[in-house]
Amino acid sequence: MKSSQKQWKKEQKQATRDLTSGKPLPQIFFFALPLVFGTLFQQLYSFVDTVIIGRCLGEGALAAVGVTYSLNFLVLGFVQGCAVGFGVPVSQSFGAGEREEVHRYFWNGLWLSAVISVAFMAVTVVLTVPLLQMIHTPEDILGMAADYIRIIFIGIPLPVLYNYSASVLRALGDSRHPFYFLLVSCGLNIVLDYLFVAVLPWGVAGAAIATVISQGVSGLLNGWQLFARTSYFRVRKEELGFSPGHAGRLCVVGIPMGFEYSVSAIGAVIMQDAINGLGSVMIAAQTAGEKIRQMFTLPMESVGMAMATYAAQNYGAGEYGRIKSGMKSGLAIQYLYCAAAWAVIFVSKRWLVLLVLGESASLTAQGAMEYLGRISVLFAVHGSLMIFRNTLQGMGRSVQAVLSGLGELAGRSLGAWLAGAGMGFVAICYANPIAWGFALCYCMAMVLPLLRKEL
Repeated sequence: MKSSQKQWKKEQKQATRDLTSGKPLPQIFFFALPLVFGTLFQQLYSFVDTVIIGRCLGEGALAAVGVTYSLNFLVLGFVQGCAVGFGVPVSQSFGAGEREEVHRYFWNGLWLSAVISVAFMAVTVVLTVPLLQMIHTPEDILGMAADYIRIIFIGIPLPVLYNYSASVLRALGDSRHPFYFLLVSCGLNIVLDYLFVAVLPWGVAGAAIATVISQGVSGLLNGWQLFARTSYFRVRKEELGFSPGHAGRLCVVGIPMGFEYSVSAIGAVIMQDAINGLGSVMIAAQTAGEKIRQMFTLPMESVGMAMATYAAQNYGAGEYGRIKSGMKSGLAIQYLYCAAAWAVIFVSKRWLVLLVLGESASLTAQGAMEYLGRISVLFAVHGSLMIFRNTLQGMGRSVQAVLSGLGELAGRSLGAWLAGAGMGFVAICYANPIAWGFALCYCMAMVLPLLRKEL
């Protein structure tokens, strides 16, 4: 039995990256590189989407799309967080060389992802307008906001398909193919955005349709890679069935990750409510600034995803010392990137903002530049959080990780309260860094003693 497991793992190394051997820094760096480029391109099409909406449809449409971000984060964050979490037991089983367990976890994770995504799609489509009214969306943009987010909700199963299939590929050490397919998705999204918004009179609904279609294509390509281009998964009757034991383990890891995203997103909803109280101009300013901010911070989250896979494989193999060394290497990568990102924003923030809004939107542009200037100074807090939180998740401690979302909830709630108490837009600029800081302190308090105990 052991010899067959070793032989299987040897076969997998030919096409995947085994993170349980070799120097941690190059292992994490080269595994993370496709993830970083993938998120950059993903955010690029989100940025282009913002540019097309802002320039073709105006500030009102931009504000309408921006006001939906927190709800998008809340709903899709949960289902996508679950899907990503379902990949952790797959990664741990791969690190331990347990072929049958990899297959059973894969199929049970697929069924769970399908059930969760369809259920959330049905509920959110019905509650679209009440949810927008709950966060006091201004009446002048409520209709456009509802048109946009309802289509995103209808398409929930498609980003879940991409995130789950990509998490399985990464769990097996393959970060390249999800990146390649994300490039295809990004290019398609940009083309469809221009067609549906700038050429056809579909408005904000056209931007949502373009996003959903492109996500579906990338998810299908990941599935094709798993079944047609690798030897990992075949349709075997004995592996397709529902297993309460495997499903239970997947839920223990995946559901808390979904709640972690959602708890943090509740803070974003509270913060969005505070932003909405500042009027449409500030909504558009924060939307433009936040889109640009995400373009710079998403690569940090990609390094975090690489850290989760690295920690999961090494935890499954019992290589706890490598986890600690990998964290140091991951932090070094993050800090170097944060310094470079701050420098780029410092030099080019005016150009980036005007690219989105145009010269005429002076008050909105000033607000967006202020937002970027204040938040970019604290990027390192976000980078550190991604390393500590994802290490916790990779070690299978998702219940502890979900509690870090409470820190983000508290931080964003504090920012919203300060905004209403007189600090206004300045408090909104610092709400995310405060949230990152609270969550980081908690994750550090969890991870460091846990590593000392395992060592």
